[in-house]
Amino acid sequence: MSNIETLGGLQRRLNASVAQPQIRLEVENRLKRLGRTAKIHGFRQGKAPLKVLEQQYGDSVQQEVLGESLQRSFAEAASANKLQVAGYPQFEIKTADLNAPEIEYSATFEVFPEVVIGDISGEGVTRTVFNLEEADVEATIQTLRKQRVEYKTADRAAQNDDQVRIDFSGMLDGNLFEGGSAKDFAVVLGAGRMLPDFENALLGSKAGETKSFDMTFPADYHGKDVAGKQVTFTITVHAVEAPNLPELDAEFVKSMGVADGDVEKFRQEIRENVGREAQRRVKVRNKDSVMELLLKVSQLDAPQSLVQGEAQRLMEQTVRDMEGRGMKIPQGLKLPADMFLERAEKRIKLGLILAELVKQHDLQAKPEQVEALVNEYAQSFERPEEVRQWYRADKSRIQEIENLVLEDNVVAWVMAGAKVTEQAAKLNELMEN
Repeated sequence: MSNIETLGGLQRRLNASVAQPQIRLEVENRLKRLGRTAKIHGFRQGKAPLKVLEQQYGDSVQQEVLGESLQRSFAEAASANKLQVAGYPQFEIKTADLNAPEIEYSATFEVFPEVVIGDISGEGVTRTVFNLEEADVEATIQTLRKQRVEYKTADRAAQNDDQVRIDFSGMLDGNLFEGGSAKDFAVVLGAGRMLPDFENALLGSKAGETKSFDMTFPADYHGKDVAGKQVTFTITVHAVEAPNLPELDAEFVKSMGVADGDVEKFRQEIRENVGREAQRRVKVRNKDSVMELLLKVSQLDAPQSLVQGEAQRLMEQTVRDMEGRGMKIPQGLKLPADMFLERAEKRIKLGLILAELVKQHDLQAKPEQVEALVNEYAQSFERPEEVRQWYRADKSRIQEIENLVLEDNVVAWVMAGAKVTEQAAKLNELMEN
């Protein structure tokens, strides 16, 4: 016999039992199988008596069989009661004597919520649009040229885009503060790597000059010792160097990967790559806009077991990303999963909402859509066919593409049913992040 209790919200408790004879029989069968290969001192392999096997392995085998029996009993009860279980149950054995004819237990678990999605027809959603202009292509090429810039000494006052080589020292209350000094330090004016007031003090300076100026650090500056405080800097200018950009010629184009040095081919590749990346970011923005709307109009509770699991996954992913960027994570340091709970709950809710929409409106990924998206990704690589084969070689990779197509279908469905406001985006705005 079993019964289900509602503990509140999505939490339930199953009270049930499993028969001891079935457990005992399975334990005995496993011990016999184990005995065929077990090496026990004083006995030839496969010849140890069952009693000896019980003494050696009985407890661990019984725990293993009991755990499997509870899982099986729980699954049968959940199926019989048509329960949609979210996450994993927590078992508690109620019977003190594990040799009793019946072993009673309880399993506490959560069920998936009812997902109620409201009417979107009266709701507004923003659709970002982007049209690539020739000026965007030229700006991108200019950025690439700046990345290959060389600086040459200039016999004039420093101006924006110049590189200025300086010694500097900063004094706080008459004392040199930590991190406030450097020798032969290169500052590119206008690059924003130094505080604006510091860079502005260098504008108009010439090689050989020494000057002092006062500057107040922002209140939210990362250096706590000087945040919000006034300091006095003394700088000595060693050199003013003007930027010298490489010419947009065959040599430069070859250095960027266009083997034949064709400048027009290079422009076309830039045009395609920038357009592709911009549209990818437009798609992300539009998806985010749609997801916020769906969260707004939907009513559901998120199973906390799933939220906790997602928070843990996000934490581990963040640590991997930090390590991938070369950050050294102190051994034993763990980011608290609580930092990710809000984001995790949002993701779980959206997953449930999308699943409900797909079911209600037949928004599953179609094979031709999956193939089209794989081809789209492949085109950005030098050997597209190898990329296509890479995706097809692993079902999990294709599953990722199917999930992306499914999201695209949901976005299209919402955009077709809600009040859409189009918002044009500029390239630099899209590329900010």
